[in-house]
Amino acid sequence: MKEAYKPIRAGKAMKGLMEDYFRELDAAARTGERKVAWCTSVGPAEILRAMGFLVWFPENHAAMLGATRASAECIPVANSLGYSPEICSYLTSDVGAYKRGFTPLATAYPGIESIPRPDVLVYNTNQCRDVQDWFQFYQREFDVPIVGVHTHRGVGEVTEAHIRSVASQMEQLIAPLEKVTGKSLDEAELGRVVAESRQTSVLWKKVLLTGAATPSPLTFFDACIHMGPAVVLRGDERANRYYEQLLAEMEERVAQGVAAVDGEKFRLYWDGMPVWGKLRDHSGLFASLDTCVVASTYCNSWVFDQLDPADPFNSMARAYTELFIVRSEDEKERYIRDMLETYKVDGILFHDAKTCPNNSNNRYGMPERLRAGTGVRSLTINGDLNDLRCYSAEQSRTAIEAFAEQLAQRG
Repeated sequence: MKEAYKPIRAGKAMKGLMEDYFRELDAAARTGERKVAWCTSVGPAEILRAMGFLVWFPENHAAMLGATRASAECIPVANSLGYSPEICSYLTSDVGAYKRGFTPLATAYPGIESIPRPDVLVYNTNQCRDVQDWFQFYQREFDVPIVGVHTHRGVGEVTEAHIRSVASQMEQLIAPLEKVTGKSLDEAELGRVVAESRQTSVLWKKVLLTGAATPSPLTFFDACIHMGPAVVLRGDERANRYYEQLLAEMEERVAQGVAAVDGEKFRLYWDGMPVWGKLRDHSGLFASLDTCVVASTYCNSWVFDQLDPADPFNSMARAYTELFIVRSEDEKERYIRDMLETYKVDGILFHDAKTCPNNSNNRYGMPERLRAGTGVRSLTINGDLNDLRCYSAEQSRTAIEAFAEQLAQRG
């Protein structure tokens, strides 16, 4: 029987790095020796790290709730508080878990009993408005300061006006954050952290680009796991050491012709969020169909190679405004066209996530336009990032198998 998942040696190092990260946060929350900032996943983490905060990302915690399928017990709790089943299931999973006093960290890392209490909450609305509401819930719970950046949406060309607007908002975060830490921002330290963060992005992008090789040395499902340090530790040199190791392993696979999916026949691009509770199932399904999902919009969302340590605020503003999710339909379509060409893609899988409209790009005719312009076929599956009540395994399997047959018939 074909191996559904080909282990990556660097995974052991990543597990150790992530455990260190979570235990540091737990220790800080217990002792109070370091301040803890909660930050949205594409928020100004560089500023926080430069100011000495340890940084917690609730979206990362929510993804763990989805991957462990604990969301099923948590989402209804948030719904009972008045949070609609229609809104972000990251939000409802995380809020529900908090109200239940539950975290998957307690199982994964014995001794950790709860998520770390925040000293400040920092958001960026470049993903969606839900993150602001999410953090406002915790502001009411913990009675701590909350500050945020409001990013433009539907952006075509990113102009200097966009950059000045976002950069000035980031600069305005400094004074309230200094009140929390009792220390002034060290501009040299900010430059150093931005340099480390940029290097994280450069290395992570190189890892993802190895997927352009034929056969691909990694899959989208691998990338969803190994993106962890790029999300929670960008700006930390430990993330860079890890990605140097992972990149070397992927380059070794490419040189030796080692395929993530043995007998790779078809190459797909995944647009939208993963179905976290089905990562393993999807990995096995596509492997059984000799199909490798070689690239995605999602995993590239943590590539910020625009960062410049010599101009930290403007470059952070550019990086967080050129992000795919805030761009216009034309810019998103152009980006995906480029990805199809780079990764030599045979087909596109759009995931229409019920509670994540901002990351579901199939709803305004894009699949049809891409088919007309490139000839690349696409399939849309309905589901959700965390709420598996919105996902039918049987219907999805049937659709994916039929799509693979269509690709085979095309030759």
